[in-house]
Amino acid sequence: MPIPHELADKGAVELKALMDTRQVSPVEVLEACIARIEAYNPKINAFCATSFDRARDEARAVEKAIGRNEQRGLLSGLPIGIKDLEETAGLLTTYGSPLFRANVPAQDNQLVRRLRAAGAIVVGKTNVPEMGAGANTRNPVWGATGNPFNPRLNAGGSSGGAAAALAANMVPLCSGSDTGGSLRIPAAKCGIVGLRTSPGLVPSERKLLGWTPISVVGPMGRDVADTWLQLAATAGLAPNDPLSYDFSMPASMDGLAGVDLSRLRVGYTEDFGVCDVDDDIRRVFRNKIASLKGLFASCEAIEVDMQHAHRCFDVVRAEAFVGSLQAAYEKDPDALGPNPRANYEMGARLSLKDCVWANAEQTRIFRRFQTLFNRYDLILSPTTPVSAFPWEEPYLKSINGIELENYYRWLALTYVVTLATNPALSMPMGVDHLAMPFGMQVIGRFRGDLELLLAARALEAHCEATTDLCRPRPDMAALARSEVDLWTPVTHPPLPAADHATSADGRPAV
Repeated sequence: MPIPHELADKGAVELKALMDTRQVSPVEVLEACIARIEAYNPKINAFCATSFDRARDEARAVEKAIGRNEQRGLLSGLPIGIKDLEETAGLLTTYGSPLFRANVPAQDNQLVRRLRAAGAIVVGKTNVPEMGAGANTRNPVWGATGNPFNPRLNAGGSSGGAAAALAANMVPLCSGSDTGGSLRIPAAKCGIVGLRTSPGLVPSERKLLGWTPISVVGPMGRDVADTWLQLAATAGLAPNDPLSYDFSMPASMDGLAGVDLSRLRVGYTEDFGVCDVDDDIRRVFRNKIASLKGLFASCEAIEVDMQHAHRCFDVVRAEAFVGSLQAAYEKDPDALGPNPRANYEMGARLSLKDCVWANAEQTRIFRRFQTLFNRYDLILSPTTPVSAFPWEEPYLKSINGIELENYYRWLALTYVVTLATNPALSMPMGVDHLAMPFGMQVIGRFRGDLELLLAARALEAHCEATTDLCRPRPDMAALARSEVDLWTPVTHPPLPAADHATSADGRPAV
């Protein structure tokens, strides 16, 4: 029987309902996603390794379970892409690094175990920058990921493959992770939703420095309801993440009281007082705010003291990279690409005094930021300071003609929020001045993840009914005609198996 390939265009919540009511089968859903991947992945390189055979076996098992009326997990039968920083049993996990180009883990990590336990079907790994370092998804193992709206432009990073796969309707769900914006930035560039969760809400065992709140894992979806669904399946206490905590939430947003936008007090900022932002993006943001202002009880510009945020982030980020890359660097520094190596070497030069200052400054930033929520329910900002740029450019070098001091300084709009530790999501809000997706960063109160998602759903409903604010969709016919060469990967011979077996401490920080 022919597979209805339009099933791949449906979101996770809708597909779950269709499968639960036996209107479609998990096998049909999976085959529609595989067909979409095979047709469009050569155009944008969102997926790297795939596991279609295992996925088909799992889809058939779910189909039988449905036929027997067996109790199933929250994500049962839903195809998912897993970011190539997460260990997946029997499936290549390279971190985008030549050091791990033949690495096949023996077991899933915590996040993947939870997703599989909830019934999600892993179809493959989504592309990342080398060791997750940077917000342009390109590496010497798999090459670059192109933006579905224009494959000559970058998809953001480090969860760029995931965001591109979702925007191109290859899968209904993808996993992401975020340190300085690695989940929010690609969500913004590709016109989908990405949630940076509160530290510990979704446990992660791959952080060597388990007590730091800088890095989190979180859900990505095409809309807020899909994002909620994945969060519900993954949140909660785990013995291998010291920041994790007990947390329960409804499986669905259905039946929950909606948020009345007219009662919300909203603050907004173009730049947090310290971030470089392109003049055109400032104008786009002002226009979006002007369109939204009448929805809220109040909507006003905020002021917050972030004067030392850049130096603070430099240090706490470098600490994480020293922890994760020390073994690999000491073994062979030349085996690391320029971004991971720069991160390690920056951190290795730090003193104990630097680290103590940075951790104390992050505490001060946290405390100052929380006082804003005595006055506001949400804070809005642009997610990124520029429109998508060509992926051939490794990183953004200047804004408004002013040179940036390092390769990740253009992530400042998101990493200042990382320091505050508040939950934040990027949601699509129309297009920018170049007709590329514009992402609005929506920030909630401390540990207010569910409150944030409920408000974002109400905001999303308004935007979807507003022509210039609704989520943009890529032109798939134009994408099919694309012949962009997504950068032939550099050839590196695989390391001996023994080297991989002893390289666990070389896992990435983000």
